[in-house]
Amino acid sequence: MSIRGVFASVVLSLLVAPTAAGAAVEPGSQPDEPTALRRSVFAGGCFWCMEPPFEKLDGVIDVVSGYAGGPGANPTYEEVSSGRSGHIEVVEVTWDPARIGYRQLLDVYWRNIDPTVANRQFCDVGPQYRSAIFVASAEERELAEASKDALRADPRFAGMTIHTEILDAAPFWRAEDYHQDYARRNPVRYRWYRFNCGRDARLRELWGSDPKD
Repeated sequence: MSIRGVFASVVLSLLVAPTAAGAAVEPGSQPDEPTALRRSVFAGGCFWCMEPPFEKLDGVIDVVSGYAGGPGANPTYEEVSSGRSGHIEVVEVTWDPARIGYRQLLDVYWRNIDPTVANRQFCDVGPQYRSAIFVASAEERELAEASKDALRADPRFAGMTIHTEILDAAPFWRAEDYHQDYARRNPVRYRWYRFNCGRDARLRELWGSDPKD
């Protein structure tokens, strides 16, 4: 079990049973929201660590941890963390295109992952932690592919393979309640996990600056 898995087990044992994921959100759907808002899904390893960078952006309305990419419905954390469900840990970012652009979301995404590794991110190992961008339109795919090409051309990544996948949008399944806003609700545990996972050290090595977490 990964370091993060141990933490999750401890937290879960201290809480009431988590709320079920419920119905999936279909790609591009915006229930009970103004039609101007958009949703985008990103996989960057531990979803606890992917929430804060997006939440700090002006124009981002909400960030929710969840699962996507696998064939089954209503996946649980235990199923996904086993690596056998086919799902990936992801965050769903709800954003206002009048205030922020998809390119900016992509820039923040890349600078908070290690795109040079396959089937893992930092200390979390397995296909459920691989990096991926789920695109909901031809425009998003074009921008995502262009951003990936820019990384390939970046001297910092010379000779390296960019393993991050660009996938068609898939149903998003909300993760259990105890995973939501974990960094805000459990700051000490979150910081301990993040440090011991080597996330910030590796991001500084890749990008030359502190990540926007």
